[in-house]
Amino acid sequence: MGIGSPSPAARWSFALSQNRLFDIIRAQELNAFTAGEGAPMQTEQPGCLGPDYSPPPRDTTLARTGFRIGIGHDTHRLEPGESLRLGGMDIPHDRRAVGHSDADVLLHAITDALLGAAALGDIGQMFPDTDPAHRGCDSAEMLHAAHRRVREAGYRILNLDCIVFAQRPKVLPYRDAIQRRVAEILGLDADSVGVKAKTGENVGPVGREEAIEAQCVALLEAFR
Repeated sequence: MGIGSPSPAARWSFALSQNRLFDIIRAQELNAFTAGEGAPMQTEQPGCLGPDYSPPPRDTTLARTGFRIGIGHDTHRLEPGESLRLGGMDIPHDRRAVGHSDADVLLHAITDALLGAAALGDIGQMFPDTDPAHRGCDSAEMLHAAHRRVREAGYRILNLDCIVFAQRPKVLPYRDAIQRRVAEILGLDADSVGVKAKTGENVGPVGREEAIEAQCVALLEAFR
């Protein structure tokens, strides 16, 4: 070690102090960005504040900038029937989904993804199955209404990525038509809607054809 060189312990102590200073500066900058008008600027790290600390008022305009991501999931029981309602279409099949509405598992998952991304609750809150008015309701109308609420909140859809979990029927022959139908309901281009399908590999409720499931991830963008 050269003459006048700091010891390893001293260098380590200096690095820790520099990191702490950097964290404090970052906290100050972040608070200056997020604090509401007239709110006091935070001058310490959150962990260093006393028990009487209360965060400054949040500038709610920040919540509507950038992108929002939501995920939706739905499951319906299956029973003998003549067609399966899926993606706003009736697909010929020997089983049908059971539900309070028309039991369109894919549109329900999309509805939940949109509402969740915009922090507007879920499909059960918007269309409770305890309300007789929703019995047999067209899920396309429910999705359209949820989309309208998302638009009113200041968000537009960039794309949807969906998965249908069903042992039968094969979704691939109907995939393009489903994509077009979902896009039509939401006023999107068909290439903004992705639809994939997976079987249950003959195990579990899906594999035994007791149930059908769907998932959707939605990407929204704030437009105001």
